[in-house]
This record gives sequence, structure tokens and C-alpha cells, in this order.
Amino acid sequence: MTFGRDSGPTILVVEDDDEARRALQRDLLARGYRVEEAADGATALARWDARRPDAILLDLGLPDMDGAAVIRHVRRESLTPILVISAREAEAVKVEALELGADDYVTKPFGTAELQARLRALLRRAAGPASDAAGRVRAGPLVLDATRHEVTVAGNPVDLTPREFEVLRVLLAHAGRLVTRGRLLRTVWGAAYQGEDHYVHVFVSQVRRKLAAHDPEGLLGDLIVTEPGVGYRVRAAEPSAET
Repeated sequence: MTFGRDSGPTILVVEDDDEARRALQRDLLARGYRVEEAADGATALARWDARRPDAILLDLGLPDMDGAAVIRHVRRESLTPILVISAREAEAVKVEALELGADDYVTKPFGTAELQARLRALLRRAAGPASDAAGRVRAGPLVLDATRHEVTVAGNPVDLTPREFEVLRVLLAHAGRLVTRGRLLRTVWGAAYQGEDHYVHVFVSQVRRKLAAHDPEGLLGDLIVTEPGVGYRVRAAEPSAET
């Protein structure tokens, strides 16, 4: 089940302690995030495969598997930010989690302010090298805000579904470079959808249509260019000096 408003980044909270998981959920919801939750590794992997959240808060001590297995699974297919939240303080454990692909590590008990700051930093970095200090990517009149999970064209909000937002985010994060249909499928939908190229075609078409509806003067131009038989490319996004 997904909790929270329709927009906003989706965070998958993987924590077997019910009280701790509910506390994290309440705190995230209060800050405008959408929340998926899982009390064990198998549920976490199923929900990650199905929902493709924007970030994962992961406890290593799960009842059915070590959290390291979750990190390995996610990293085979995606660069989704992973913030480990664990009571394990040993340096070797932290190093292992980070080397497997976790992006950050917070030791329990932790302050909510610290956790939120680290989560916001991960979401900003997930927007790619063209993003500014606030996690915004600009391409002409288009602004994608990874932290707020919003897209605007000339200041007008564009209503994208979570999958459409992720398609656009991935393309902008690789601005100026070719992104193959296979890479989009693996990143946005997962390895189980390999070969389902029609998903990419449909969602890219929907993104183009929605952006064009908010760009009557054609300021965006051909932002998303199709490379026939291969994938898509967007022109290089413009880093912003704004904070």
C-alpha cells in the first residue's frame, strides 16, 4: 500500500520493527513524501520491483534476509538512492554496505533532522550532474525538481504520473547522451519488463504530449529526440546558479 499525497517522492521504508517503521512513515508523510513500507526483505523487493520508489530507507537486520541482499538486488538494475538505517555500528559493516552500493549510512538511534537532511541530499544527487544545489534540472523553460517531485514548464505545473516523472528524470539525468530503451526499461520498470519496448514508447509519448500542452509557444522544441531503433536523447540540460 502507498501512503501519502499523489505527488511527491516515493520512499520505500524497509524496517522490521513495527513501531520504528510507523514512526518513519509518519515523519515522511508529514514532510510531503509518499511512503511504501515493508517489514521484511521479500516484501521490500516485491514492492521495489512493482513501484520503483525514488529512494529506499533500509534496515540491515531483516527477519528473512540480510539487508545486504536487498542492496545487491536493487543495484543489479538501478541507481535508486539507498540510505541504510541500522543499529550495527561496526565500521566493517558500514563499509560493506557502502561498497555494495548503499549511498549513505545512519546509525540508530538517529535524529529525524539528520535523517531528513541526508535523504534530501540523496534525492538532489539523483537528479544527475546537471542539477543545481536544490536538486533542480533545467532545460529551457522546463524545470524538474527531484526533491519536490515536480515538473514545470514556464512556471506552469505539469501533472505527470510517477512513472512519467521517472522517465523524464532519467532522460534529463543523462542529458546529451543516448539512453537506450533497454536502460529505460530496467531503470523505471525493472528487469522483468525486458523486451517490453512498447512501455517506453507509450510513456515517452505521454511525457511529450503533456509537456507540449504547457508549451504553446514551442520554447522546448524537440526536447526528447528519438534515435530510431535504439532509444532517446535529450539536449544537454542547463545547470542553474540558483539555490
